Order: sequence, then C-alpha cells, then structure tokens
Amino acid sequence: MKIVIIGTGEIGYDLASVLSKEKHDVTILDRDKECLQRATETLDVLTVEGNATSANDLVKARVGEAHMLIAVTNVDEVNMISAMMGKRLGCTTVIARVRSDEFSQVNAPLSPNDLGIDVMIHPELIAAKEIAHLLKRSAASDVINLAENRMQLVGIRLDKHSPLLGITLIEYAQMYSQAIFRVVAIGRRGNTLIPSGSIKMQAYDQIFILARTEDIPGLIASTGKKETELSRIMIAGGSAIGRMIARLLCSDERKKWSVKLIEPNFEQANELAVELKNAMVLHGNPTDPDLLATEGIGEMDAFVAVTDDEESNIISCLMAKHLEVKKTVTLVSKPDFIPLSQTIGLDAVINKKVAASNEIHRYVRKGKVISVTELRGIKAEVIELQAGNHSKITKKSLNKLRLPDGCVIGGVLHDGKVEIATGITQIDPGDRVMVFCLPEAVDKISQLFQ
Repeated sequence: MKIVIIGTGEIGYDLASVLSKEKHDVTILDRDKECLQRATETLDVLTVEGNATSANDLVKARVGEAHMLIAVTNVDEVNMISAMMGKRLGCTTVIARVRSDEFSQVNAPLSPNDLGIDVMIHPELIAAKEIAHLLKRSAASDVINLAENRMQLVGIRLDKHSPLLGITLIEYAQMYSQAIFRVVAIGRRGNTLIPSGSIKMQAYDQIFILARTEDIPGLIASTGKKETELSRIMIAGGSAIGRMIARLLCSDERKKWSVKLIEPNFEQANELAVELKNAMVLHGNPTDPDLLATEGIGEMDAFVAVTDDEESNIISCLMAKHLEVKKTVTLVSKPDFIPLSQTIGLDAVINKKVAASNEIHRYVRKGKVISVTELRGIKAEVIELQAGNHSKITKKSLNKLRLPDGCVIGGVLHDGKVEIATGITQIDPGDRVMVFCLPEAVDKISQLFQ
C-alpha cells in the first residue's frame, strides 16, 4: 500500500517506522529539514520537503497516487486542509488528527464526511476513554475491551508478595481451573515475552491476562491484588483530556462519581466550573503539596495527572502514591517514560500519541483487521482479526498449524460465544480471533487470515 504521512512528530515518526517495517511504500511530507533527515537516516521511507497545505507540494509527494493520506501535524487546521486537498487530488482514504472534539459531538453542525475527510482521529478523547476504563478496574495497569466487550485483556504488575511468584503458567491454570483464561504476554525487566506454559512468574513481572469479562475480577484477586471500588477522583489539570475525563465520569449513569479537578489557569478554571456542574473545580497549582493536602488528596481513591508537564505529572502521582492513594494514572508523551514510570511504582501510564497511533493503525490494516492495540511498556500488539472464507487459519486445529514465532492466539468469538483458545481450537470462517504478537510477527500472522 502506498501511504503518505504528513508530519514527522512522534505520531508521524512512529507510524512511519511501523508501516515501513510492514513493507508499505511510505512517503513523509514535512517542512522541517532536521526531522526529515532523522527519518531518512533511520527509516526505509521516502521524504519530501514541503508545505502540507501547498497543492504543488502534495502533488510532489504523489498524494494523488496514494491509497492513504495520514495528516498528523501539531496543527488541526493544517491536518484538515491537507486531508481535504488530498481527497480532491485523488487519494483513496484520508485521515486527519484533530484535538478539538467539535466534530465528534452528536449534534455537530458539520461531520468529517461533509468536509471530504474519511476519518478524524481525536487523541485526547481516546486517552480520556482509556483512563475512564482504568478507573473502573482499580488493580489493573491496562484494560482493553475485546470481542464486543465480552472479553477483556488486563495488565497486572506482580508485587513481591504475590502468591503467583515461582509458579509456572501451567500450574497457574490448574490452580484456577474454574476460570478459563490465558496469560498471553509478560513484561520482564524491559523485555517482552510471549510465554510458554513452563515459564515461571517473577516479582515485578507485568502479566497480561485474557479472559471473559465476568471472570476478570476473580483472576485479578488470584494475583494478590485487591479490586476495590473507586469513586472519589482527583484530576490534576483541566487540559482537554482532564475536561473529557471529568465529563465522562460525571455523565456516567451507572455510578455516581465524586470528582475534584484542579486547574492552574484562573479563566480556564472558571469555564470548567460552569461546564462541569457535577464536579468541584478548584483554581490552583496541581503540583503544590499544601494545596493537595488541603483538598484531601489522602482521602481520594484515585489521582489522575494530565497536565501538559509530564515531569510534574509523574512527581504529583508519586506524591499521591506516598499518601496511599489507591490508584494513580499518569499522562506522559515521551515513550521512554513509560517503563520508567511503571518501575518507580506508578499504577498506570497513558500516552495519547500511542493511543492515536493505535487508532490510525486500525484503518491502515483494514479488511480482516478489526482492531489493533499496542500494549504499553512492552513491545507487543493485540490484533483482533476476522477469519475469511478461505483463510489458512481455518484449515486445521491450532495445534496442527505452524504459527509464526512470537505470536499466540488467545481467544475466539464464535456465533456470539467467547472461547479461550487451546491447541484443539478450530477457527471457522467469520470467527473473530484475538492474536497477541511481537511487531515482527504481525505480517506473518495476518497472512493466515487473508
């Protein structure tokens, strides 16, 4: 597939890196010579120096011949204009990254289709929804809904007192035979393991468990973690993400949340106070220990730091953890901070750029691919695929197929019923299959579903 990416920021560079490794024909358009030089030296891509809103430069990048244009600069207007122009030049599918949620609202006066844009990606909204999911699973560092929410993948870090230490995965399955589940990946000291049944679990391992949604609470308890009810939430930062988290929680019809939001900008705090009727909005510095103590941080169930300063987010979450807040969620933008944050004891880390990249990737791998999610802190992906009528994956049971190294089939959705995959599982055409794999195995496993 020929793909043109506009913008070589963190999202653009990450997408170009992954897509070029998957043997797509990738062209990057940017006006920043240093960014283009970096891409040329480290990636197998073609670079074009130019203006994203110049028709001549878009033609020079051969946008009209592309199957897909992905506009991910830091400016919404540039992304929208370049996507609209790309569509008029003949590009098959155009995707634009926008920060404003104006176009995603139900009663929006204009939709993306009205502008000729096929898909609008909203990183802040994606990140806010991820954080809301994490607040509903207090013990998990990651929560991913799969198979129409019938299955969940949860990430759990084993502490030094976990009853699972020194136990193999086979023994773990035998001990908890009442639940059907699978440990599909393990993050250990910076390495990613797609485990076999004989591997033993160690302290500080981050294990990823796939199971039916109703079995998840019992499996979390089996790790030694306590799943407690979270209802009192303090949000540091009234950024777009902070605003959306508060809005999601306050509009939750299933549960009543007590939300406090701290915003350092006085005018913005006033705006938020008017908009968020069911939340308490405070004006102040969300990293000020005295303010946090005065506002009862020690009585909170969860502390969410989503300011624009990621170092402050980490520090304030560490402070909250020291005061025995049950769960902390930190927003970071630098990928290098993700494993560091988890190592120093923070419960969950969200990277909105990774979230946006995952969403865009789903459209790139269209066809039989339903969803793609990159697991935070480890080098593995969760791919939800649908088996075609003549897919190789449907020819034999799994124990008779030669699956690529570095991948494992975790679960299957068949006729509305979920099944955790075993060696005797037979996949039928139309089944939705949850696959966990290292990046280098993605292409090989995807070919089995074509």
